[in-house]
Amino acid sequence: MGLEEVIQAVDELLAVRDSVREDAIRISRDVVRLSKQVITLVLKGDVDGALSAAREMEVKVKDIVARVSGFPDIYYSGLIYNALSEYVEASLLLDVILKRELRGFKDLGVPPVPYLQGLGDLVGELRRLSLERVRSGDFGEAWRLYRVMESIYVNLSKLEYPESLIPGVKHKVDVARRLLDETLALLVDLESRRHLTESIEALRLRQLEF
Repeated sequence: MGLEEVIQAVDELLAVRDSVREDAIRISRDVVRLSKQVITLVLKGDVDGALSAAREMEVKVKDIVARVSGFPDIYYSGLIYNALSEYVEASLLLDVILKRELRGFKDLGVPPVPYLQGLGDLVGELRRLSLERVRSGDFGEAWRLYRVMESIYVNLSKLEYPESLIPGVKHKVDVARRLLDETLALLVDLESRRHLTESIEALRLRQLEF
């Protein structure tokens, strides 16, 4: 094979790869957009809407995985990992809200690393939900969400691997530790205040009876 034929063959391969990459970029944006939509709808209390967006998101993820599976350099790139980690975060948030067991990376059809990244990011959304439940007076649900946060932190903390193997995960664990401490302090403080207010009100009512 002459040099001209070699270059032509390379050009054909690169053209295919470039086309796959462009498709991956486009679908990744859709996945990120839908994942944010799922999270927003969950925070608004629109679970049905979140489930609908999640189904569309899952179709996009399956599409992107199928397209890039033959191109490891694209599949294991930051571009795809970012979209998949967003998908994991949104999917697991729905699991928590629906009180289902958290799905694993095989259940979601993603590699382990973006699964861990998405799991780490989930802690922040659970904190937001926990505080929303406090505002509505549902301390029981707020504490349940806190315990999920705690479980995620404890389990992620067990992974003692270098940054090159689990990029970004150690940082997310550190952030989760801080959010856990802040959430615990806030829940204890607010619940104590509620109990104090209730005790004062009960005392006032008893005094009115005499």
